[in-house]
Amino acid sequence: MSIASTALIALAGLGGATQVLAARREARAARFTPPEGVDVEIEGARVHVAVLGEAGPDLVLIHGASGNTRDFTFRLAGRLAERYRVFVVDRPGLGWSDPHPEGHRLDAQARLLQAAVARLGAERPIVLGQSYGGAVALAWGLTLPGTLAALVTVSGVAYPWPTGLGAFYTVLSHPLGRALVIPALTAFVPRALIAGQIAKVFAPQPVPPGYVAHFGPDLTLRRGQMRINAMQRRVLPGEIETLSPRWTEIEVPIEVIHGDADPVVSHELHAVQLAHRHPGARLTTLPGIGHMPHHVAQDDVIAAIDRAALRANVK
Repeated sequence: MSIASTALIALAGLGGATQVLAARREARAARFTPPEGVDVEIEGARVHVAVLGEAGPDLVLIHGASGNTRDFTFRLAGRLAERYRVFVVDRPGLGWSDPHPEGHRLDAQARLLQAAVARLGAERPIVLGQSYGGAVALAWGLTLPGTLAALVTVSGVAYPWPTGLGAFYTVLSHPLGRALVIPALTAFVPRALIAGQIAKVFAPQPVPPGYVAHFGPDLTLRRGQMRINAMQRRVLPGEIETLSPRWTEIEVPIEVIHGDADPVVSHELHAVQLAHRHPGARLTTLPGIGHMPHHVAQDDVIAAIDRAALRANVK
């Protein structure tokens, strides 16, 4: 047998072992972090929605990149459920929601999520989006007028940024990255490295005790989810370029809340600019707070939601 043939056999074996280990990790994620809510079929795809609370104004919570419902159900959703009927959604292809052929587009994500919560009775909710979810919330307000009462963006993406896609998502969204790199990450990335990356997202605040275990980062490492997330991030700059000049057309009240120490989404570029350009957008700047105020500054986030409800006259 030639050296080349031996090498090919070894590579094939390594690839097969990688896929087996990746599948085991995905099975473990499904066992320890199962769905928290119900599935609503919209346009042939299941949208996973966790519903908390029985009375009060309707409120939809939309997570960011690589996220799922558990980012909100760790603590915030339970607090809000004391006064709101809360619908925590998994964006298409993430968490426990199915992929959708148009799921990389912001307006399509908004359309699917709106239809899902409307099916569950939320016909004109307040819509909150965090990080990437902030862009989905803005797209909802722009493209689906009349289906929401107010908007809240928390550390939300709103305008084009100069750094582009970045090396990580450039690799993962490439066909070879999707085929080879993502399965290797699923199979072999150690949990200590994952915890370190989560700590960077929370910086300069610490990660709350118990968050990592509740969130279930293995959910985000599933091969299908990583591929969907990478493609959503790949097209996001173009989506923002197209839609952001039209944010001023949004007719509902907007509450913008953002930490000025956010290392992920620039406070100045996104939050300050949105508040400056949109006459109905009111900015709350959180001094010294990073990218995750819905965990580390919950009282401020809840106050922003309450202001949005008041401004929209939602009872």
